Amino acid sequence: MEDQREALRKIITTLAVKNEEIQSFIYSLKQMLLNVEANSAKVQEDLEAEFQSLFSLLEELKEGMLMKIKQDRASRTYELQNQLAACTRALESSEELLETANQTLLATDSKDFPQAAKQIKDGVTMAPAFRLSLKAKVSDNMSHLMVDFAQERRMLQAITFLPVPSAPVIDLAESLVADNCVTLVWRMPDEDNKIDHFVLEYRRTNFEGPPRLKEDQPWMVIEGIRQTEYTLTGLKFDMKYMNFRVKACNKAVSGEFSEPVTLETPAFMFRLDASTSHQNLRVDDLSVEWDAMGGKVQDIKAREKDGKGRTASPVNSPARGTPSPKRMPSGRGGRDRFTAESYTVLGDTLIDGGEHYWEVRYEPDSKAFGVGVAYRSLGRFEQLGKTAASWCLHVNNWLQVSFTAKHANKAKMLDAPVPDCLGVHCDFHQGLLSFYNGRTKQLLHTFKAKFTQPLLPAFTVWCGSFHVTTGLQVPSSVRCLQKRGSATSSSNTSLT
Repeated sequence: MEDQREALRKIITTLAVKNEEIQSFIYSLKQMLLNVEANSAKVQEDLEAEFQSLFSLLEELKEGMLMKIKQDRASRTYELQNQLAACTRALESSEELLETANQTLLATDSKDFPQAAKQIKDGVTMAPAFRLSLKAKVSDNMSHLMVDFAQERRMLQAITFLPVPSAPVIDLAESLVADNCVTLVWRMPDEDNKIDHFVLEYRRTNFEGPPRLKEDQPWMVIEGIRQTEYTLTGLKFDMKYMNFRVKACNKAVSGEFSEPVTLETPAFMFRLDASTSHQNLRVDDLSVEWDAMGGKVQDIKAREKDGKGRTASPVNSPARGTPSPKRMPSGRGGRDRFTAESYTVLGDTLIDGGEHYWEVRYEPDSKAFGVGVAYRSLGRFEQLGKTAASWCLHVNNWLQVSFTAKHANKAKMLDAPVPDCLGVHCDFHQGLLSFYNGRTKQLLHTFKAKFTQPLLPAFTVWCGSFHVTTGLQVPSSVRCLQKRGSATSSSNTSLT
């Protein structure tokens, strides 16, 4: 008998779940009925408006189309009402069966229990709820009955309801990725003069090949495109690829999306390596601010962490724990920080080939600021541009204003206004390091060198702040300047 009780419990659970499904479906059917009324009213109003402007020629055709809408509405309403009635009856029957099952389960008389349980089981087998389809027989979508009378009056006799537009085809050969912009070009497989606009969707991804069904990045939507091409501008390429898809829309409906495509978006991405930064620099993602109290605060926190609240002895003296500049390490470890007057921080991504570009905006009131590249072997006491291991442009607003290019402790004064945004272009194999006005792309200076080690982006700031922008492609204007060799006339690669 316990087995029968367990079986009955399972039946009760199944009935309860089924009842919830039916209730949900009934609500859906009721909503669909409302939608049929609302949507049919909407398309009828639109149809009336279209016919009004061409009433003399379209009166007969209008009546026929209105009749079609009314017939369709009546047909859908009839089907949905019949289905609603059937679902209601099934739910009432199921609820009665559920009540009987609950009463049987709670009954204290065990003599008649097996027979009652069997009857309930047989009743469930024949219950209408389990022979009921929970799929609506008709749709509440009436948009297929809309029309568009924008074409010439001679074509009115042949007019019909708008067809669903075909899926566009993206033309990869004509599409272009350059200057942190993407131009996407597509075409329609068949001529369709009813197309009103296109909808473009795109998203970033790190996966090559066809787009995956599940992605962390959402689709971004651009609507109302009137042409068969579109250019996305001002993009930050912080992932390796981008997925694209397009669909066509007429006044009534939208078609299926095109086959999605994946375009590569190569760009130089890096972050600032906070483990290399001077203690007086506060690093927050790609932003840095000089903090006069940074070193002292960090020293106090370090001592508290180590549990050394006592006065420093010669053994624990900071002077003993700090290497001498004459004995600086030959390479930089992951935890080595710049110190002394080298208010420097490095990027976390090596440059060992190819062309790369990034920009930096610094606070104009900064007393000193520098941007460039350095070998990993740059010593923790060494300042940018003062050794053979680094190259930089340096802005000094302290005491005497200067704008210089520095390398190997040599400097060259630059005869150009100091921009608030600097662009850095590094062509590793060609041995070229060029600096530009980030806004106008005016060339400021070019270093010509033979890089013998991988490089790291390098930055320095004193009494100021700056923000780095990565994920940028080499601008076309920069490539053109380099190709024409204009660097020879705009800058001097030697320093004095």
